[in-house]
Amino acid sequence: MIEVRDLRVRYGGRLVADVPELDVGAGECVAIVGESGSGKSTTLLSLLGLTPDAEISGQVRVCGVEVLTASPRRLREIRGARVALVMQSPQAALSPATRLGVLMRRALKLHGVGNGSAKGSAEIMAEAVAAVMLDPEILTRYPHEVSGGQAQRFALALAIALGAEVILADEPTSALDVTVQAEVVGVLRRLRAERGLALLLVSHDLALVSTIADRVLVMKDGAVVESGPAARVLAEPRHPYTRELLEAVLSVPGASL
Repeated sequence: MIEVRDLRVRYGGRLVADVPELDVGAGECVAIVGESGSGKSTTLLSLLGLTPDAEISGQVRVCGVEVLTASPRRLREIRGARVALVMQSPQAALSPATRLGVLMRRALKLHGVGNGSAKGSAEIMAEAVAAVMLDPEILTRYPHEVSGGQAQRFALALAIALGAEVILADEPTSALDVTVQAEVVGVLRRLRAERGLALLLVSHDLALVSTIADRVLVMKDGAVVESGPAARVLAEPRHPYTRELLEAVLSVPGASL
């Protein structure tokens, strides 16, 4: 679902992301971890052509589309409909003056989902919110009337309604308390298992990554310093920076992997 080779992203000549190889298959979760400024989010955004001011080279294929050479029209066809981007604070991306149900219905119409009928759209919306364990009543609310966890799950419901095959999640649980984090992670894990979604997760939370990721890429100063199966990387890190990240987690009282 995602194939990256020799991706390099530069701003003003400065290399901010250098990813030699990144693959994510259907039903698989790959996590990119590292401190702030390590190039994680830049890498994620480049997969959808959302770094317009950057100089980018390499090969990036998402759902069979070569992103770096695709036309704006071709990119619009895969954004949302086949590849969904779930941001750290989804409420900030939602119109505060529009009810969630109206927002979802507009997205479905934009991508031609639901055959253009109100009945078809309503059924798809109801199934999508149920899949992420939300009450359909949430569709009558405005963004400011829902919690952070509900907003994250609504973003996932929107991806489901549009039929997305790939989810790019940028720190999806960092603003949530521990209980709500567990709910969101549970939804992501179930969507992978039941729908075969490919998930690329950006996070600095190694405890979270240990519960969901199949493979891990560790980034520092824009470069991938270590990668491999999550169980191996987190249990037997080979790079000093990876060991530093793990030690930082284990030094926090109550934290565990």
